[in-house]
Amino acid sequence: MRVGFRLLRFLRCRSREAELPSSTSLVRVGIALGHTMSSAQDPFYIVKEEIQDSIDKLQVTFHELEQTPFETGERVHLTKELLTNCESIEWQVDELNKAIAVAARDPRWYGLDDAELERRRKWTTSAHNQVANVRKAVESGKEKIISHNGTRKDLMRLPIDRSDYYSTIDSDDIISSESDRQMLLIK
Repeated sequence: MRVGFRLLRFLRCRSREAELPSSTSLVRVGIALGHTMSSAQDPFYIVKEEIQDSIDKLQVTFHELEQTPFETGERVHLTKELLTNCESIEWQVDELNKAIAVAARDPRWYGLDDAELERRRKWTTSAHNQVANVRKAVESGKEKIISHNGTRKDLMRLPIDRSDYYSTIDSDDIISSESDRQMLLIK
């Protein structure tokens, strides 16, 4: 979410500086300004860098999750955090894809060529794939925990095997015979 707000603030400042008409969308302004700026100032590259930082942090957190023992509170917390961050990053990448789609309608107006648009699309595809891979791994790890717990619960419900059955009968016989003996002593 931080990236979206930062991009909007940046674009609003730039649109005021450029004195563009108020009807011009912020996305269009940001992409349009891209051709007059260096890549360090281009809103796409600013957002791309922040999203990449988020992906890097996501992967660090995922590696922490891999090192965390199953069935701990920390693992549950990391799993929730990872899934939330995946959702947030996917949203940011989708928004960036929308901006690229807008620019693709008239690339010359935005000062972009087909090669630059393709590079941007490839990066967003790569970013989406990285996040999707983390999400799949986290969700499959979650399923393993559920499966592991389910297997254990199923084992707890298995019928008592013969050895336990006979030991129970023997115990009942012993208790019964001891009870009978005590009754005889009392009489």
